[in-house]
Amino acid sequence: MKPAAFDYVAPTSLDEAVAALAEHGEDAKVLAGGQSLIPLLSLRLARPTALVDLNDVDELRHLTINGSVRVGAMTRHRHVEHSAEIAASAPLLAAAVPYIGHAAIRTRGTIGGSLAHADPAAELPAVAVALDAMFAVRSLRGTRTITAREFFDGYFTTTLAPDEVLTEITFPAAPTGTKVSVQEMARRHGDFAMVAVVAQQTPDGDTRLALVNVADKPYRATEAEAAARAGADPEEIADLATRDLEPATDLHATSAYRKHVARVLVRRALTELRGA
Repeated sequence: MKPAAFDYVAPTSLDEAVAALAEHGEDAKVLAGGQSLIPLLSLRLARPTALVDLNDVDELRHLTINGSVRVGAMTRHRHVEHSAEIAASAPLLAAAVPYIGHAAIRTRGTIGGSLAHADPAAELPAVAVALDAMFAVRSLRGTRTITAREFFDGYFTTTLAPDEVLTEITFPAAPTGTKVSVQEMARRHGDFAMVAVVAQQTPDGDTRLALVNVADKPYRATEAEAAARAGADPEEIADLATRDLEPATDLHATSAYRKHVARVLVRRALTELRGA
């Protein structure tokens, strides 16, 4: 199918972009990398009245590391994937990006686009929640900051207002010696995760743990994190991380199977952190 008709706006500045969103209202859509939106348009599952294309807004494309890691929303996945600075300062982000689709998708896809799409089967939302990332958003009404856990609201939904643009994501810089693990099960390499786990442990024992595709948004296993900091064994931590899960059943897996896989992956992640 072909997309339904829409107005196309290609701003060259952030001011122009937020003005366009304010003008066209809640039926407008933002185009970032387009790796998720374009198929939805083609299938007419999305029918915006206007498309605001951010690809010429250069101010949204940057990586800044100075006590924290600030990533512009239009920064491509491949840029992050190949950044030595990101690997050193945000190793969990660097470890998760290669699991996103294939090289062609990562070349076009953007960090902000993936996060704003809010697919519960995507890796980056879980990384953001695990690391307590901060999201800067902008509209004609001004700028505000949203925590990662406040940002994701459910299946493919966020707390972004229709006239707001995600501009930047800030991740805390990891101390030297931080260990990370990304464990994922997918039908094929490059597919969305059936289940995945992202985990990080700093030298002082601070452990972060988030699960992918086991709920309608990224699942932060805070009770399991506390057990990990207290020195519990991986089996106990895996039990705590998955005890309250009620994953959806779909054509790829039953709820029980998905929960079992989540438990196995949590155990593997903690084992890798402690053995790395």
